[in-house]
Amino acid sequence: MIFLTVGTHEPFDRLVRSVDGWCAATGRGAEMFGQITDHAGYRPSHFEAVASLEPAEYRRRFAMADFVISHAGMGSIITALSMQKPIVILPRRGHLRETRNDHQFATMERFAGRPGIFAARDEHELPGLLAGAADGDATEMGKLSQFGDGQLIEALRTFIQGPAAKG
Repeated sequence: MIFLTVGTHEPFDRLVRSVDGWCAATGRGAEMFGQITDHAGYRPSHFEAVASLEPAEYRRRFAMADFVISHAGMGSIITALSMQKPIVILPRRGHLRETRNDHQFATMERFAGRPGIFAARDEHELPGLLAGAADGDATEMGKLSQFGDGQLIEALRTFIQGPAAKG
């Protein structure tokens, strides 16, 4: 199963339309399920979608997915990493009035290149990334620890305690 989520606050018609086109072109619509908000203007015709999901059903769908497609929201990215789910992200853009600014684009740039994260700069890159995720190109994915990265923890420890005394 492939799970598309666009969050709950804003529609993301550009992403939904692109995924719908990919489903039409590849015949993978039967594998796709989307959560697209009740504010969406575009309704997909090649896969099943609902406006919202109860939290337990959302987690169940996320857990069942072979990979996830999402806006570049931190909640979706962190959930995918913690569940070891490959995720294809497309950021909402401020200049397209999909969100208030380009914070999602900055998030996408920060996470691009990490194992299991397929980051599309725009909808034109999306079909190739979806094909890669569907073909299992994210097998090297590591699990997100509930603790920080080892280098970050050490840097914070050094900052708080000060450098070790030379002896």
